[in-house]
Amino acid sequence: MSKLNFIDGQWVAGGTERPNINPSDINDVIDNYAEGSASDVDPAVDAAAQALAPWQALGIQARSDILDQIGNRVLADKQALGRLLAREEGKTLPEAIGEVHRAGSIFKFFAAEVLRQRGELLESVRPGLDVSVTREPLGPVGIITPWNFPIAIPAWKIAPALAYGNTVVFKPAELAPGCAHALIEIIAQCGVPAGAVNLVMGAGSTVGDRLVKHPDIRGISFTGSVATGSAIAASAASRLAKVQLEMGGKNPLVVLDDADLETAVDCAINGAFFSTGQRCTASSRIIVTPEIHDRFVEQLQHKMAALVVDNALKEGTHIGPVVDDRQLAQDLDYIAVGQSEGATLLTGGEQLERQTAGYYLSPALFVDTDNHMRINREEIFGPVASVIKVADYDEALAVANDTDFGLSAGIVTRSLKYASDFKARSQAGMVMVNVPTAGVDYHVPFGGTKGSSYGSREQGSYAREFYTTVKTAYTFAG
Repeated sequence: MSKLNFIDGQWVAGGTERPNINPSDINDVIDNYAEGSASDVDPAVDAAAQALAPWQALGIQARSDILDQIGNRVLADKQALGRLLAREEGKTLPEAIGEVHRAGSIFKFFAAEVLRQRGELLESVRPGLDVSVTREPLGPVGIITPWNFPIAIPAWKIAPALAYGNTVVFKPAELAPGCAHALIEIIAQCGVPAGAVNLVMGAGSTVGDRLVKHPDIRGISFTGSVATGSAIAASAASRLAKVQLEMGGKNPLVVLDDADLETAVDCAINGAFFSTGQRCTASSRIIVTPEIHDRFVEQLQHKMAALVVDNALKEGTHIGPVVDDRQLAQDLDYIAVGQSEGATLLTGGEQLERQTAGYYLSPALFVDTDNHMRINREEIFGPVASVIKVADYDEALAVANDTDFGLSAGIVTRSLKYASDFKARSQAGMVMVNVPTAGVDYHVPFGGTKGSSYGSREQGSYAREFYTTVKTAYTFAG
């Protein structure tokens, strides 16, 4: 039986179905998932609007208990959910289980946030008046998520939406609907009123477009490409809906001459190639100063040679497959572009064959590159990284900031002076010192600058900025 959409508390068939293919084994069809259409969005939004009052009426303790129960269920099922995630997206099994654990922790964090609501009671400048400042739910929200974190990103959007009293219409990525569907199954079993959370799977051009344009959706939280995010922002602005956009990065990792070599190489390997480089926080530009450059590149190449690229479910695999044939073709195209621009492909960049047919690509490392090359300007979203040699720290900082993106930036150094300066002057929303650019905590804000993000931050207590509106009330006391 195929997996259905979830609208107003009922499982509903879509007009068509789409197979969910395992990128580690393209002969493995995980299941068939409903493909909704624009006409499925309207009843989902209507249900979310009708459920707004009942969801809020449950009160903060009941909402907290439900979110905590969801978190506990996700954590209890993390082995099975992790295996599903690894099958449909291609992360290695340990990475996939780790992502599921993060999703469960997010729900438990926001279960506590429900009970930590804050307001202000102020004295007016006019005698006899009291002023209160409180927050209210935004209303029905549309949530659109990508395929690269198919349970963590839905969790960090849905959990705060529900915590602050909103209702949800959720459209997951077409490439990875399995974890989204499994998460909604758990939510449906944990006491959320009918209509408070709705799932409509389908294409962005139909389901996503209608969700963004629906007049009763008061906010859109989206993670995906810059082009799609920009179109969503323009559409939402035309009807004054709120938007929260996360749109990628071209993240620098600066390695200074005084860096611990092992730490620098480990940060580069983790940030650039783990999760098959399919992370918006991946270290795609590695900026290295002269004295350490040759030793760093030699050691990086040596460690890359030991990385095992294979089936995501296979024990000992370091890097799983690229998510599908289109992403693989894009990665290979960029590798060809880099060579045509004059960069030296030092290692990797080859399509691989394994025991099971899949989209395997050896991690690629370019050297002899400069920051004006396309491979250093555009987000590749695969296991491809470039080394850029610079003269000193000042040039490293300038090159790091010379990008249209600004999500994550890292530096490896023993110098407190340079670390402090980089944290202050890096034009990125998140700065990492002696740790990989990819990998963030769930209880602190996530987001970037420039073309990486638009709107308020995600995650942690900062999520309330998007999912609530502020009300100021005056009371005459005398």
